[in-house]
Amino acid sequence: MTTPTPLEPLIAITPPAIGCAATGCPGTVAVQWRRRLTDAELADALALEQHRRETAAAEADPSGPPPDFGPMPTSADYTRAVYACGRHALSLDLAAHVHAATCTAPGAALPGCDCTPEPLPGEQPPTTPDTVTLPTGWVVPAP
Repeated sequence: MTTPTPLEPLIAITPPAIGCAATGCPGTVAVQWRRRLTDAELADALALEQHRRETAAAEADPSGPPPDFGPMPTSADYTRAVYACGRHALSLDLAAHVHAATCTAPGAALPGCDCTPEPLPGEQPPTTPDTVTLPTGWVVPAP
């Protein structure tokens, strides 16, 4: 009986070299936050998605139902990671938010940025109806 050997990976994936986004900074990445895509980046992402859909539709089984991809993504569906060294990092509070595509962070004015970050999901007003009909027999306790 032979002992099975572990399979070798078919593809060795090396992550790209990621550096600080500050202009000319050779610093090692310590933090990351997200921003929306610029118009050019969004156009590239949408072109890639359209190509993916066309390829999947062309390779689909013609005897089956056609693939249903749903609507094309919008800018709200994409973010891009921004990396920085410790010296060029945003504050933890700012890093938790999604920033505008034009945000210049990291920049000279750190630890801030020059955009208005999107509110966190918990910071948005609740979308509950003004009135709620309870099932028969249910009551709302007095505050």
